[in-house]
Amino acid sequence: MANQPTRRSIAALPFALSISMNANDNSLPSPPVAKTVAKTITQHGETRQDPYFWLREKENPAVTAHLEAENRYFEAIMKPVEELRKTLYSEMVGRIQETDLSVPERRDDYYYYTRIEKGQDYQLYCRKYETLEGKEELLLDGNELAKGYKYFRLGNFAISPSHTLLAYSTDTDGDEVYVTYFKDLKTSKVLPDQIRNVYYGIAWGNDDKTLFYTTLDAAKRPYRVHRHVLGTPIANDEIVFEEPDERFYVELSKTKDKKYVLINSDSKMTSEVLYLDAENPGGKFAVVAPRRQGVLYGVRHHDGRFLILHNDGAQNFQLSAAPVGDSAPAKWQTVVPHRKDVLLESVESYKDWMTLTERENGLRQIRVRQWNGAEDHTVRMPEPVYAVQLSGNPNYDAKSVRFNYQSLVTPSSVFDYDLASRQRTLKKQQQIPSGYDASLYTSERTFATASDGARIPVAIVYKKGFQKNGKAPFLLYAYGSYGINSEATFSPSRLSLLDRGFGFAIASIRGGSEMGRHWYENGKLLTKTNTFTDFVSAAEHLIANKFTSPQRLAIMGGSAGGLLMGAVVNLRPDLFHTVLALVPFVDVLNSMSDATLPLTVGEYEEWGNPQEKLFYEYIKTYSPYDNLKRGPYPNILATGGLNDPRVPYWEPAKWVAKLRTLKTDKNLLAMKINMGAGHFGKSGRYAALEETAEQYAFLLLTMGIAR
Repeated sequence: MANQPTRRSIAALPFALSISMNANDNSLPSPPVAKTVAKTITQHGETRQDPYFWLREKENPAVTAHLEAENRYFEAIMKPVEELRKTLYSEMVGRIQETDLSVPERRDDYYYYTRIEKGQDYQLYCRKYETLEGKEELLLDGNELAKGYKYFRLGNFAISPSHTLLAYSTDTDGDEVYVTYFKDLKTSKVLPDQIRNVYYGIAWGNDDKTLFYTTLDAAKRPYRVHRHVLGTPIANDEIVFEEPDERFYVELSKTKDKKYVLINSDSKMTSEVLYLDAENPGGKFAVVAPRRQGVLYGVRHHDGRFLILHNDGAQNFQLSAAPVGDSAPAKWQTVVPHRKDVLLESVESYKDWMTLTERENGLRQIRVRQWNGAEDHTVRMPEPVYAVQLSGNPNYDAKSVRFNYQSLVTPSSVFDYDLASRQRTLKKQQQIPSGYDASLYTSERTFATASDGARIPVAIVYKKGFQKNGKAPFLLYAYGSYGINSEATFSPSRLSLLDRGFGFAIASIRGGSEMGRHWYENGKLLTKTNTFTDFVSAAEHLIANKFTSPQRLAIMGGSAGGLLMGAVVNLRPDLFHTVLALVPFVDVLNSMSDATLPLTVGEYEEWGNPQEKLFYEYIKTYSPYDNLKRGPYPNILATGGLNDPRVPYWEPAKWVAKLRTLKTDKNLLAMKINMGAGHFGKSGRYAALEETAEQYAFLLLTMGIAR
């Protein structure tokens, strides 16, 4: 199934109340006021006014001027905590290994790895031949590629089957539209072939000269697959697949045994996979199984059979197998049956083994099975709250697999796990150069009760000495959309909050898949408001159990999690003190009504199509921009990126502009628009830390914590 784009011991320090600031502080300039230009929108016989529709005019100098005025206002707000912001940044830099090396990954006769040096923003991509003691070969230097650009992101990185060619892609605007280049690794020269308008996911044919790639339509939807033969004109590249249905996104992959190139075409509810013998890259793709509305499936290959992970009659998915070339659903034979209480997330196939990623009671597990039936076990995890992910396992004949393990208190750790002996070997653990003692921190897991009785997992971390007396500052995070899970991962930057007396929690609300596929399906379309009421229930649970109070509770969410922030402050503005709404999807009704925008049509199966009156009326009940009303609101910081293709900058801009006219309180309302980046903020590791320090400084400012 394709990966579609979507809208990541001391007691508490005394509160330093010497910082006291609000929007009416005489030392501040007046907040920017956006002009109103009424646009009348009529849907289903109903008329509404959008006074800030004009902020969508990206090339309008007045829009630029308004965004820059908002940025200046934010800087003015932050001036009293400038030293604190610098301190936070220094702490965060002190917790990263500035000169670092990834765990090398063996592919055939080469070891591939990345490394980075102190002062560098981007990674160096390297390899060694046969032995780690050999001479290093530098394949790409991200720092050199980024020179002269305000933004840089490496997308695809694909080594050819013979290991003599590299296909890679770069984005220098933040709009996620990539240019693909080819490098001859024998001569270190970049070839003249350049392919523009490329998206994530490319795949080599086994002839070492044919590359398959995807391109974007006008709405930035990956919809075509092209075949390029090195040395031939790009204009002559054949379109081997085109997806006309705007709900579907196309992605490329290759089976682990390198036998087949796969085209995955997925909507939010339906899948279709095509395959091609990689030894015959000039051939035609065939369909594994024709699409059927509501059936999602993904494909792996093992020993002449396709392994098909699907939800046909299996809400939590099951694994079936069918012969290559005869894989219609009638031929599917069950390998791993459906289980009501276990979500089967993914499968990886090796020559003698397969690994299954499963989720039970909100926690991910790795299950190992031997094809001959001799072994079937689950890898043990040492903590009750954790995050685990299989990674870096490219070899089909592997006898061990690599996974990343971490928790709210355990730094990211890479293990190699011997499939037969069940022995795990720690290859690397994230280092905290400035010092970190995990024993000084405590994590726990609790369950909040939703309004309809559902149990909502909440993972919590704090520093020992934290007192559950309702007085501690606290940050609650959630996402809750697209079936994406919010994992209990480690964050070195978060220590800056924990060490200042904060508690931190992640709420696994409906809209994610933590508790199974039903958890997702009961938090989308006409049940979307469960996502918001679940979050409110999680906040009330923390307050009832004296972790914090409404006067000390901050909340954070980004993208669709930013929609969550906008929705819950409309529902319960009294419950929260500060809101960090990062690239928030808050103009839901208008954006989902505009089919020309990136992602809109493809997300009808997530939010509903407002052209249908049923969904129009439902979305209208929770769309944050449309439900703002006169009254008090918490302190709010909204962020955005000028080149963001997922959540356009105008969503936070319109939301903040309208909110300024309606809020009756003296709390801070600020917005920071990154004028040279997209959905993921600034590129480069140091710039990313600067943004985090900035957001934490705003949080501490509003909490009255000055150090």
